[in-house]
Amino acid sequence: MADIPSPADPRETNTAGNPLLERAYALADAEEARALYDEWAEHYDADLTDESQGYVAPTVAAETVARVAGVDGDILDAGCGTGLVGVALSDLGARTIDGVDLSPGMLEKAKATGVYRRLAPADLSRALPAPADSYDVVVCVGTLTHGHVGPGAFGEFVRLTRPGGAIVATVLDDIWDSGGYRAEVDRLAQMAMVELVSTDLVDYRKGAEVDARMVVLRVG
Repeated sequence: MADIPSPADPRETNTAGNPLLERAYALADAEEARALYDEWAEHYDADLTDESQGYVAPTVAAETVARVAGVDGDILDAGCGTGLVGVALSDLGARTIDGVDLSPGMLEKAKATGVYRRLAPADLSRALPAPADSYDVVVCVGTLTHGHVGPGAFGEFVRLTRPGGAIVATVLDDIWDSGGYRAEVDRLAQMAMVELVSTDLVDYRKGAEVDARMVVLRVG
């Protein structure tokens, strides 16, 4: 994948001993990522929602979407994985959710949730096959992290979001500065492409005491 952060230093990010998560934080390219997540799809949810991981980010992000933008519009779940964010949004009343993800195996799990209007394969490190101004909200949880998608994705999220719409995304806290995400968000704000609403520190994998920035942007 282009524009990806450096692999994780295990001293920086607690994986709570999960070997697949350790591999995920050390991914080198899109093919490696696709293979890992296809392998992991069957037990991904169970692995990350157990007590040792406590992956609360999907719920926190969905609640943030509802608070800052509402759930009545067209929503893109970018990097939807198995559909944890989509389910959380649906539980809050969202009815028009599209999802994209690199892994066919993860997309199959997302399809089984029944909450998505459309699902499609996509690499978030590249331009997505959707017209500009397609969505009222773009939400991205769990992909702006070590070995995954770099800060350049924010520009694509802006392109896809309608004027006045919102972008809600988690960025793993230990690469918020070093991975260039803060700088990219600041750049977009300085260019008046977005209004920076907030970058609050929130629980991400609560059981492992890992935090993330919940980035909220309003598109101009």
